Amino acid sequence: MSPPHSAPHHPPLAAGDAKKQPHLGANPTPNKKASCFGGGGDHHPKKPGPSAAKLALASFLAVILLLAADASLTGAGAHPRLRQQYLHYVGVGVGGGGGGGTDSLSWLSVPDRPNFTDDLLARWLAPGGSPCRDARTANISVGVLDDAAARGEATTLGAGQIHEVTFWALDEAGQRRCLGGDYFEVDLSGDAWKSRPPIVDHGDGSYSFRLQVAPRFAVGEFRLTVVLLFRSFEGLKFSSSRFKYRAELRRIPLLFRPDKNASLPALETCRAADFSRDVWSGRWTRLAKNDNCEDVDAAGRYRCLEPDHPCEAPWCDGPLGALESNGWVYSAHCSFKLFAADVAWRCLDGKWVFFWGDSNHVDTIRNLLTFVLGITDTSAVTRRFDAVFTNPSGGAETVRITSIFNGHWNMSMNYLGLHSLRNRGFRQLIRSYFMSGDRVPDVVVLNSGLHDGCYWTSVRAYAQGADFAAQFWSGVMDKVRARGHAVPRVFYRSTIATGGYARDLAFNPNKMEAFNGVLVEKMRQYGVLTGGVIDNFDMTFPWHYDNRCNDGVHYGRAPARLVWRDGKIGHQYFVDLMLGHVLLNAICNG
Repeated sequence: MSPPHSAPHHPPLAAGDAKKQPHLGANPTPNKKASCFGGGGDHHPKKPGPSAAKLALASFLAVILLLAADASLTGAGAHPRLRQQYLHYVGVGVGGGGGGGTDSLSWLSVPDRPNFTDDLLARWLAPGGSPCRDARTANISVGVLDDAAARGEATTLGAGQIHEVTFWALDEAGQRRCLGGDYFEVDLSGDAWKSRPPIVDHGDGSYSFRLQVAPRFAVGEFRLTVVLLFRSFEGLKFSSSRFKYRAELRRIPLLFRPDKNASLPALETCRAADFSRDVWSGRWTRLAKNDNCEDVDAAGRYRCLEPDHPCEAPWCDGPLGALESNGWVYSAHCSFKLFAADVAWRCLDGKWVFFWGDSNHVDTIRNLLTFVLGITDTSAVTRRFDAVFTNPSGGAETVRITSIFNGHWNMSMNYLGLHSLRNRGFRQLIRSYFMSGDRVPDVVVLNSGLHDGCYWTSVRAYAQGADFAAQFWSGVMDKVRARGHAVPRVFYRSTIATGGYARDLAFNPNKMEAFNGVLVEKMRQYGVLTGGVIDNFDMTFPWHYDNRCNDGVHYGRAPARLVWRDGKIGHQYFVDLMLGHVLLNAICNG
């Protein structure tokens, strides 16, 4: 071991049953019309009619007219059954795989969100003035998924394909709302799959999300869970805990059918260009499992697989056992290399990595040092430190790590977040690492942090703070250029989705997802993000529903054989350890 040297300077619910509204039916869509929603009977003429070709053309035109009629009635929320009929007529696989058939599949992704801040503010400030706009959401209607679940059946979908599902927010009377702003938590889980289907708020009371399961994992039954956490943008309010709703509205069984004639493009190992996306849509997959590993060892660690247990291509590359996750690993639009100690040291040798963010950074740095680099003495890793670490295996490799806590300009205090930059001394401290000596950091990892959720009173106020922060960091990089140095690769590591009890608090997922989007947009506008984005929000979200993998606000607390928040011994820290390997991919694959 080499010490750090001083640095140079419920039970399942039936479909349709809302936890708080058990009186609503299985499919409470009001004013259901057979002509628009596929519920009518046959209306074939009794006497000979036109030719078969004319009938086919007439049927096709009828479906087009029905689609137009439904769109006029429901805006963006076209009924899924009608959408499927339309897709059948135009020759696209049910669910909309994106190509001309089931043999040309693509990975699910989240499109760019231009004008994120302005659009968010405009939707938040949209006026009411009518019953459907002023009503409060109490349940949802999910069309054909509700119909199947009400019959006790699991809906079967094609594996590999992207399936878009539209649902409507309903008020207490079962009437459709016509204004957005509700925050839904959507989870798709199976025995070896966990993901957050990306959701879109169309602003008119309709919402849509997309589902995709790779054929490799299309085994057994999946659960699609929809939770209404906050209503009408109330999660963005300053004291959000007073407005929590947290009702599980659906838990729908799904089956995914593999198709031997269809395959997804192979995931490639992440490279520099892969960090250019502002929002990721990944999944956690379980590639192995030790059924006898149910408890932590004396050190509080879940060492279920052999440390060198290999990954399975294309989901990852390297020692899967190093994650101590009992087989779980994260991948997104690309997959990630898991680093053995010698490979990680070769990557980091001679580099200077600078972190600026909340206390989750401290956990990640400590876990990188402990689990990946093999350093057992991490006493130097505090809220604010600057140290050089040496390879404990006897090699000559070194890495310098600097971490500056941004929850407050006084490192012993909290809950200022980006506002800490208003302190002149704090700004000078940060600049000093880029303005003195003969070198600057090679990599900078920025994070807004949970403390911002406690300080800023509104999205508008936070946007002003984010603009100030982006200007500050842009100015720092301008001074680096003026000194003749190469500008560091700067990454934004998005803030976590708080878990368990903390889902309701001032730094709830609704607010932090919005704050992530605002700050990324500001950093992009000022040209700060020369490296890109690491979407830790997407990585943590599938595990945020309880406190098995987090203490509410941290996913990487040091292992300990102690009673955890869920009343069980130990906890699982692999979510943050996965983040450490993702950071190494960003640092080493540039």
